[in-house]
Amino acid sequence: MTEKAWDGRFAEKTDQTVEAFTSSIAIDRRLYRHDIDGSIAHCGMLARTGIISEQDAVLLSKGLEQIRDEIADGLFVFDDRLEDIHMHVESRLFDIVGNVARKLHTARSRNDQVALDARLYLREETRRIIRQLHALRNGFVEAARVNISIIMPGYTHMQRAQPVLLSHHLLAYYEMFTRDAERFRDALTRIDVMPLGCAALAGTTYPIDRDDTARQLKFGDVSANSIDAVADRDFMLEFLSAASICMVHFSRLSEELVLWASTEFGFIELPDAFSTGSSIMPQKKNPDVPELIRGKTGRVFGDLMALLTTMKALPMAYNRDLQEDKSTLFSSVDTLQACIDVMSKMLPRIMFKKDAMRQATTKGFLNATDMADYLVGKGIPFREAHAVVGRAVAYALDHGKELEQLSLEEMRTFSKEIDAALFDALTVEQVVNRRTSKGGTATENVKAAANLAAERLAAETLP
Repeated sequence: MTEKAWDGRFAEKTDQTVEAFTSSIAIDRRLYRHDIDGSIAHCGMLARTGIISEQDAVLLSKGLEQIRDEIADGLFVFDDRLEDIHMHVESRLFDIVGNVARKLHTARSRNDQVALDARLYLREETRRIIRQLHALRNGFVEAARVNISIIMPGYTHMQRAQPVLLSHHLLAYYEMFTRDAERFRDALTRIDVMPLGCAALAGTTYPIDRDDTARQLKFGDVSANSIDAVADRDFMLEFLSAASICMVHFSRLSEELVLWASTEFGFIELPDAFSTGSSIMPQKKNPDVPELIRGKTGRVFGDLMALLTTMKALPMAYNRDLQEDKSTLFSSVDTLQACIDVMSKMLPRIMFKKDAMRQATTKGFLNATDMADYLVGKGIPFREAHAVVGRAVAYALDHGKELEQLSLEEMRTFSKEIDAALFDALTVEQVVNRRTSKGGTATENVKAAANLAAERLAAETLP
C-alpha cells in the first residue's frame, strides 16, 4: 500500500520534489518502537470498547510485532513516498494482514499519534539520562572521598582567592548535576501525559477509553484538552531547557579541566585514553574530550533556540512546522547522553596533582581574609581590619614576601593588637579547617557532605 492516506481529495500525484522535501522518515524512523507500542495499545483498546473485533485486534497486533522485528533486524524498506514512520508501519501492515490494516487508524490522527510517539520516546530517554546522571554524581562523590586531603586554590574572577579542599570543589559539581537530575525528574511529570485519542484536534466520535490506553502504555496522566494535546511541545522545550542548563555545567567543568591540564596550572593529568596528540608536534597531549564537550554545549543551546523559534508564532493546533521538532530533540538527547557517558568514564581516571595544587595555595595572599578575621577577634571592626590587612599586603608585595613570611615586628607596625598567634591562623590548613560554617570547606564539613551525598544516592529510586 503506497498510496497516500489522503489521496481521495487530490487529483494530482505529489511531485517527487515535494515528497522528498516533506518526508520525515530519515528522522522519525527511530520512533518505530514507540509508534508500534502505541498502535498495539490503541488496537487493544479499540477491541475492548467494541470498536473493532477481538480477532482483528489479535491480527493487527501480530502484524505490528512482525514489523517491529523487521525494522530491528534491518529488513525493512523505507520509502520517501510514505512520508513518515506512521505511514510506513501502516503500509507494511497492509501487506501483512490485508484490508483489516485500514481499521488501525480508527479514532486517531497522525497529529495525536506523533505526539504520543514523541512522549514515549522522551520519557524513555529522560529516565535514561537520570540514571546516567546518578552514576556521574556517584563518581564525583567517590572522587571527593578519595582526594579529601588535597588542598587547592579557590578562585574568583580567575584570581586565586582562598584555599579550599579539592573535594569541596568536586562536590560543587555534584550539587549542580543533582539539580539537573531533579529538573529532569520534574520534567518527567509533564512528559508522562498521554495524548492519544485527541485525534486531529477535536477528539473523536468513537466510544474510546483513553484511560485504558494510558494504562496499557503506563502513562501517569491523560491530556485534558484535545487542542492542546496535539499542539503542545512544551514538554520538549522543558527537556531542552533542562538539557541546556546541564550542558552549562558540563561546559564549566570542561573549561576547568582544560585549564587544570595546562602547563600553566599543572593541577591534573588527563588519562591517555581520553586525550589525543598533535599531527605535527610530538610532545602534545591535548584535552580533546573536555574541549569537545565544551563545544557541543553550543549544539544543545542551538536546539533549544531552534524549537523556541519554531513554536513562537504557531497558531493552534497542529502545523507541519512541528515536523522540525524531532531533529532538535534527537540531537540534544544524543549529545547530552554522550557527554554524560564520556565524562563518567573519564572522571575516575583523572590524576590530581596534590603537590602542585598545594604549592599554588602558598602564593597570592590567600590567607588575607583570615588575618582580617583574626583582627576582628581582637575587637577591631571588620572594615578597619580589612584596611589594616590591605596595607600589610601592599608592604609584603613591595618586599617580595607572603603575609606569613613577615616578622612579628613587621606585622605589629600595622596593628599593635597582633601577636604570635596570628601566624598559626595563617597556615593553609588552618585557613581551610576554620571554615566550619554550614556548607564551608572545612575537612569535617566536606567529609560529612560526601557521606550525606552517598547516602542520598544510595536511597534514590531510579526511574
